[in-house]
Amino acid sequence: AAGDSVDGRSDIYSLGCVLYEMLVGEPPFTGRTVQAVIAKRFVQTPADVTALRDGVPRPVARAVQKALARIPIDRFETGVLFVASLGEVDAASTGAAAPEKSLAVLPFVSLSQDPEDAFFADGITEEILNALAAIPGLRVAGRTSSFSFKGKNRELKAIGEQLNVRTVLEGSVRRSGKRVRLTAQLSDVTDGFQMWSERYDREIEDVFAVQDEIATAIAEKLKATLQSGRGVALEQRSTTSIEAYEAYLKGRALFYRRGVAIKEGMTLMQRALELDPGYALAWAGLADGYSLLGYYGVLPPEVCGPAAREATAKALEFGPDLAEAHNALAQVSLLFDWDWPLTERAFRRALELNPAYLQANTWYSLFYLGFVSGRWAEAVAWMREVQRGEPLSAYAAACLGFSLAWGGWPREGVEWARKACEFDPTAFLSGWVLQTALYFNQDYPEAIVVGDRLLNQSGRHPWSLVFLATTLAASGDQAGARAIAAELSARAARDPIPPFNRAVAAAVSGDAAGASALLAEALERRDAAIPVFARWALGVPAVKALAISNVLIDAMKLPGPRPGTNES
Repeated sequence: AAGDSVDGRSDIYSLGCVLYEMLVGEPPFTGRTVQAVIAKRFVQTPADVTALRDGVPRPVARAVQKALARIPIDRFETGVLFVASLGEVDAASTGAAAPEKSLAVLPFVSLSQDPEDAFFADGITEEILNALAAIPGLRVAGRTSSFSFKGKNRELKAIGEQLNVRTVLEGSVRRSGKRVRLTAQLSDVTDGFQMWSERYDREIEDVFAVQDEIATAIAEKLKATLQSGRGVALEQRSTTSIEAYEAYLKGRALFYRRGVAIKEGMTLMQRALELDPGYALAWAGLADGYSLLGYYGVLPPEVCGPAAREATAKALEFGPDLAEAHNALAQVSLLFDWDWPLTERAFRRALELNPAYLQANTWYSLFYLGFVSGRWAEAVAWMREVQRGEPLSAYAAACLGFSLAWGGWPREGVEWARKACEFDPTAFLSGWVLQTALYFNQDYPEAIVVGDRLLNQSGRHPWSLVFLATTLAASGDQAGARAIAAELSARAARDPIPPFNRAVAAAVSGDAAGASALLAEALERRDAAIPVFARWALGVPAVKALAISNVLIDAMKLPGPRPGTNES
């Protein structure tokens, strides 16, 4: 249909289609006409077979997904590799039994007619999960992995095996006017035995107290003890306005999507603060939004830096014992202030308050230990632990692949990046980690293919452009690198393209004078891309040769080994 040449990988694709239909009961693409089927093949990704058929092992699902990759280079090269992949066994299925005090909190089901109430149910789930994660000695599966089962009617035993937990908490939420009914039940996944269940009929404003009651009851059932100070933290998490709470929940849900959804989420955070100006969680959310927009290069540092600092100060004022507030402080200190001691203290405090907080864990390990400090062995070890707690999270897998590739283990980094892409083929981060990991592994042809594909998917994101320029230059295509540098320069006239990214593209394309001027501009403006890319970029020969690079190193005063040296 495409008119491309075919080879053995076309047969792999055909066999993948047959295996998919054997497992699921229908072909990967269906339609009323041949033309409709062909059209779907070019724009859709087949649904994961585990989402359509219980009992399919993850290795089999991964093998089918790889065989059905849209681009031939992403498929198995031979039938032997396909067979070997089908026969793999997940580590989770061969490991030791799940700890007795281990738990997954599945998304509570919204029984209300209003679809907007789904945000409310998700928020209740997340707050209960956060409360349980604070219990010493209780292993709680991460949010992202638990939420991957939303809307899926899976057997508890299968869920327990995939998340490596002994117990599962399920529940439902029904809202009616100013009343809310919550049901919750705790079950043992080994035999389905219901260990505890309860129903709560309360006024909507009592929802925070109900969340704490559920956590306390489960702690007692599992013979665990809630941390001291829970009451203070609970009070700081709550708000006097249920409308503010709902706006916050919707905003956070949009933040998880990244991209353009961040701005939509910030609008909701601001709405929550209009309703309750003392709502600490909303202030922390607003700070995170500004930090993310600066980090992604959507807003210039002169705009997002001061706004993020102000919101962080408010979050700490109203919620001094909230992990979210201290994590916001750590991000501002890292991206805009370059205050490394404060960055580490703030991350450590956030993790002390909520050891299971995924954002604090990933940013501390990847950004502070890795990008800023160059302590990649520690960063990788930390991220391995995070990934074990989030076994189904594309984000956690991508961050582990990031740590491995950038820390000096690119081959394994490529493997984890591919897993991240399997978990969520649409996520920009997963694709970008694969692009960079392939670059570090010197797989330049495939890195270029992945980079080109990612540009179409992401709207030509500056990060992907910079690494494509670097890869083209490394493969000897200076003309291609110059074309990308010119594109970034042209776009900077109307978009806030980070000058540090443009400096790297200019350097690898041979424009030393332009690169030096852009590096000086990035340093003067405290470009938020600098803490993330400095250690790597200052080791690239074309960047390292610039006179301004030493000025940048001295100005940053990075902890750990000096950037651009063999030690780093």
